[in-house]
Amino acid sequence: MAKQLEITLVRSVIGRTVTQKRTVKALGLNKLNQSVVCEDTPSLRGAIDKVSHLLTVKEL
Repeated sequence: MAKQLEITLVRSVIGRTVTQKRTVKALGLNKLNQSVVCEDTPSLRGAIDKVSHLLTVKEL
């Protein structure tokens, strides 16, 4: 079974660049403190790295 990550948006995207806003939206996050569970893939890790200052990530 592949590892899964729980990603939570903990900081607002207000005042962030357009690319950061789009990355957060692509991760499936819309509101503060919203969480999603995703499969751990290299492309997902890259997206998380781009906006890591806005997120918390927990391995399940």
